[in-house]
Amino acid sequence: MSQTQTQAQDAAGSLRLSVRHVTTYAYEPPAAGATMRLRLWPPQYATQVPEGWRVSVMGEEVVPNVTDGCGVREGIWTSEGPTDRLEVVAEGQVVRTEDQGVLHGLKERTPPDVFMRTTPLTTPDAGVRDLAEGARQDDALSTLHALMGAVRDAVDYQPDTTNMATSAASALSQGRGVCQDHAHVFIAGARVLGLPARYVAGYYMAGDAGDYETHGWAEGYAPGLGWVGFDVANRTCPTREHVRVACHLDAGRGALISGALAGHAEETLTASVHIEQAQQ
Repeated sequence: MSQTQTQAQDAAGSLRLSVRHVTTYAYEPPAAGATMRLRLWPPQYATQVPEGWRVSVMGEEVVPNVTDGCGVREGIWTSEGPTDRLEVVAEGQVVRTEDQGVLHGLKERTPPDVFMRTTPLTTPDAGVRDLAEGARQDDALSTLHALMGAVRDAVDYQPDTTNMATSAASALSQGRGVCQDHAHVFIAGARVLGLPARYVAGYYMAGDAGDYETHGWAEGYAPGLGWVGFDVANRTCPTREHVRVACHLDAGRGALISGALAGHAEETLTASVHIEQAQQ
């Protein structure tokens, strides 16, 4: 996008977000080696334009070397020897325009029906099936909106009550969880109703500028319209404050950072995301 196009978009009511995402890993004893798979580059599409985006590990820039069928870029970084600490930084600006959650202009090759596949985290049980059937409407988009409300009503937002291994069925059964759990229940329910759905990992500026965590939401496929985002935890479709980064069948497969260690080491992870509105 040219500078003139970007300026015109800004004038039309876009939001320019400045994002800095820092993830630090400490290893005790030092790991003999490490390989990291990074999926930290926000894709460009009609209503999202990243600018000056840079990903680095220990100050060394990592360049993506593959783009998957959903338009998600990936890069690999490997340590050259033993390490007791790794710092991953993803930072830059993203220009976001309101789109009511509808994904327009993203170049992807994966057919929607791929996202009808269940995973251990999104396998429905009787409770998920009943919830989904209760949300069924006359058309796909209305059904997806009704499902978002039903899931949020059934699963209260309570941090530290679930973990990365908590399934959709378990989160619904206990009636509490976080954004990942809301998304997983939504995804499982949508697939019960014959609607492809997938997990999205990204960033969300929930209020004024400040420190946040990474955020997760879901996308459901509505024939004739395409992929539509549903931030179930916040009862909204994605807004200008959402930055879309990666997607997959569930949160585990859609992790922004994954990898492997050589040798045996205990890992401690800390992460922070700072988001603020940048100058136009």
